Amino acid sequence: MIEAQLPGCTARVSSPDRVHYEALVVSPAFAGKRPLQRHQMIYRALGERMGGDIHALSIRALTPEEHAHGG
Repeated sequence: MIEAQLPGCTARVSSPDRVHYEALVVSPAFAGKRPLQRHQMIYRALGERMGGDIHALSIRALTPEEHAHGG
């Protein structure tokens, strides 16, 4: 869902209990954006599922360069 809404990104999402989720999203679109702006982009991609199916989401939003350097 995230990859469909943020073209060119890669997203890995995991959940131990299908309620709490962790996401690693790598996208060149994050360049020049503050962490809050990056998270808002991901929340918009998830739309109504946030607060519905997804109750808790921990996000790591990185540019490809940040990810390559262990960000």
